[in-house]
Amino acid sequence: MTSPSEPTTPADPADPADLNTPIVVTGATGHLGGRVARLLAGQGVAQRLLARSPERVPVLPGATVVKGGFGDRDAVVRGLTGARTVFMVSASESVDRVAQHRAFVDAAVEAGVAHLVYVSFFGAAPDAAFTLARDHFHTEEHIRASGLAHTFLRDNLYADFVPRLAGEDGVIRGPAGQGRAAFVSQDDIADAATAILTRPADHAGATYDLTGPESLTLDEAAAILTERLGRPVRYQAETIEEAYASRASYNAPPWQLDAWVSTYTAIATGELDGVSGAVPDLTGHPARSLADVLRTTTRNLP
Repeated sequence: MTSPSEPTTPADPADPADLNTPIVVTGATGHLGGRVARLLAGQGVAQRLLARSPERVPVLPGATVVKGGFGDRDAVVRGLTGARTVFMVSASESVDRVAQHRAFVDAAVEAGVAHLVYVSFFGAAPDAAFTLARDHFHTEEHIRASGLAHTFLRDNLYADFVPRLAGEDGVIRGPAGQGRAAFVSQDDIADAATAILTRPADHAGATYDLTGPESLTLDEAAAILTERLGRPVRYQAETIEEAYASRASYNAPPWQLDAWVSTYTAIATGELDGVSGAVPDLTGHPARSLADVLRTTTRNLP
């Protein structure tokens, strides 16, 4: 992880002189962007919420809603013009996601944006085992080449999604071997992003690996799920060939199958292992563990 030369401390509230210059937040209809928008609103920060479906955007004090998807260049330029900082949640997974990202970045340059905070992925690299991490690498490279001041948040796998890895039979299947992943809470990512957005100059050029407080094998994750859900969950290792075969019935396009399977092979290769201190450094509170996240997301379950 690269970071500013001095240790980062939890951000102070935004300087009052800056509160009238809006921050643009994308992805406000989802959990991550929506939480960031709510946190900024709670601090009295002016913001624009750029969304393809404005009717789904939360109504928040100090926030205006602007219609615009990543592929609508004119709408994005209008939505970003006059903003000092933009929080860019990566577009939905698709075969042309990198092209959408590049178009958005180019629109940000045209609009005169000063600083782009981009939600990337842990271990983003051109040859990453996880195919979608390659998309994030190429997006990062385009942002760097654009000349924009930037901060990259390289998130590990979401802890919030771990329960979805198990099938209806309670089995997590995949070619992860005994590799480990440092699952991170979406709430922690949002807290870290908010700290950066309110003091962007302190984080210009930084890349933060955002992780939970521990790296877990899928056997260990399954044990935590078993304890929390009150029903057996186990991990069953697959070969890569078995993984493709077990997912063939979904009739997903090849790029999507590659993404699904390579989520597990990235764990197997160790690319998602390693705990970072970025969450506590940026937020001032400990990173939430998988068990912590499950206590919140499954509190209403039997």
